[in-house]
Amino acid sequence: MNDTSALEYRQGKDMQEIPWERLNYSRDQYRQMRLKQYKNYQSLARPRDALAKECQRAETRDAFYDFHLNTRHVKPTIVHFQLRNLLWATSKHDVYVTQNYSVMHWSSLLRRGKEVPNVAGPNQDMRGGRPLSRVQISTMMVKDNLLAAGGFHGELICKYVDQPGVAFCTNLAGNKKSITNAVEIYKSPNGSTRVMAANNDCVVRTFDTEKYSLLTQFPFAWSVNNMSVSPDGKLLAVLGDSSDCLIADSGSAQEIDLFGEIAGVSFSPDDGAEALFVGVADRTYGSLLEFRRRHRHAYLDCYL
Repeated sequence: MNDTSALEYRQGKDMQEIPWERLNYSRDQYRQMRLKQYKNYQSLARPRDALAKECQRAETRDAFYDFHLNTRHVKPTIVHFQLRNLLWATSKHDVYVTQNYSVMHWSSLLRRGKEVPNVAGPNQDMRGGRPLSRVQISTMMVKDNLLAAGGFHGELICKYVDQPGVAFCTNLAGNKKSITNAVEIYKSPNGSTRVMAANNDCVVRTFDTEKYSLLTQFPFAWSVNNMSVSPDGKLLAVLGDSSDCLIADSGSAQEIDLFGEIAGVSFSPDDGAEALFVGVADRTYGSLLEFRRRHRHAYLDCYL
């Protein structure tokens, strides 16, 4: 199959080249069928049919995006359908995707791809970590030319995309069942770059990027699936195999009790991390929750 351009799409070609004319349903009909058959966590006190009658239909008028291109030169692959962050865009022209045992950089401007790290063979850390091979990438992040990738068996790989070789690689837990669920690259309050990794062994670890020393280990009572660091590097939001969203800083911790399967968490990009957004993926109570940072203001008492 060939690439599909925006012009071909406007002329009637399917964006994915699916031959709908040979099937018994259209793209929209198939989408509705998949939504009905999709199984998710449910907690229904009333019959589904009765609840469906009360739901208001959303109006679909304008689109946020227009289709531009479907290329066959890059074919992303995933190890498990529940994995997240296997595609990362660093600009409107640059995107990184996982492809088998490597990460591919695709330039939509140049219309060509380039393999960044290949982790099919042995990778020896230059900073004294553990050599790794045949790493199945489970999550990744790219920021300021630094790529951090987690593996299906607890691996962590760090590489600068504009430099040859691997900067750091190790197995975080030494447990083949301890998948690396999420990685985060952020600036600490003192301005240094740090890499954070969350694993199924219930631990969140933080490394510096100068010597890749292990700085902190935060243990939890459940596997950590996702986390987010505020732009100022002071707040950490953690989600996992629990209905709780934990928000921690250097001096205190706050627990937010949420119901449903939590899909993701993100701080607002402003310096003060004024907002925290939590997505709950539940058919009954699915929603986007927004929390605002609490400020304590007081007058300064003075005597003349």
